[in-house]
Amino acid sequence: MKISNELKAKLEEIYQTFLHDEKILKMKNIPMHRGSNCYIHSFKVTKLAIKRAIRHKKGNLEVILLAAILHDYYLYDWRVEKEKKNEHLYKHPSIAIQNAVRDFGIHEPVKKAIETHMWPINFTHFPSSKEARIITLADKTIYIKEIVCSSRYKKKREQKYLKQIEKLFDK
Repeated sequence: MKISNELKAKLEEIYQTFLHDEKILKMKNIPMHRGSNCYIHSFKVTKLAIKRAIRHKKGNLEVILLAAILHDYYLYDWRVEKEKKNEHLYKHPSIAIQNAVRDFGIHEPVKKAIETHMWPINFTHFPSSKEARIITLADKTIYIKEIVCSSRYKKKREQKYLKQIEKLFDK
């Protein structure tokens, strides 16, 4: 899908707004898979999801952008908060939705995509929209890449990852 310069500029503006938002920056303090953090993970998922949506000419790019950035916007470390440990895999999408509604006023298609991103682990929430399927697959792809890398390797690469997510569209 060829996207117009206007749409590209609009998506980049939204991306940059979220990339530097003080509420989103709190995600840097939440550890993720093998030395990554929630902030880097979410923006890597966003870039991959947008890239795939454009390549395959599918989905509403603005919905994909917002849902990918906010899919793990749960704002707690389940490793520390023991009462959340057993339920995290199943409940964090609904917590992310609550936080995103409170802080950013997201609409229904974005909520649906966030709610279903943990499929097939949470098999009751099948990603029924194109946007939800794209985000779910991008999330699993980035998760696997993060898991395969060692913690030590990841920590050395954090600055590189932060540089990679500076812009939505690479030149």
